[in-house]
Amino acid sequence: MGERASFGNAGVNPDRFRGTRAAHEDETAEDYVEAIADEIKASGECRVRDLVRLMGVSHVTVSRIVSRLAKEGLVRTAPYEPIELTADGRKLAARARRRHEAVLAFLLAIGVPRAQAEVDAEGIEHHVSEATIRAMSRVTKRSQKGGVG
Repeated sequence: MGERASFGNAGVNPDRFRGTRAAHEDETAEDYVEAIADEIKASGECRVRDLVRLMGVSHVTVSRIVSRLAKEGLVRTAPYEPIELTADGRKLAARARRRHEAVLAFLLAIGVPRAQAEVDAEGIEHHVSEATIRAMSRVTKRSQKGGVG
């Protein structure tokens, strides 16, 4: 009677959960630097109000996240000035963009409708390994050449 029920946890690798937690921590930074890079490309600059509009969150939330990104060395910011990406911020934004495009292309190649693929890519891009991104890219390239996915 004193034994606990087993729910099949034997053999579970805790590293798989550790990786997922780390991905969640990086997800916000990746989303924000990608949005900042996109806004700078589209309009020449990015301000807090642009991120409020793009991310659908409050001014306070954006300000808090931008402050964190500045502490992490990903952006430079000053009152009443546009947000600038540092070299590290630009690298992270490019990596996030590349991952997003790989996942989106893969989802489209396997027949996911574009609107749904756009939504799903936003979540998936943060939670797959580089090995999975490379595999998705290979499948996408084969699909574009008319091969079997």
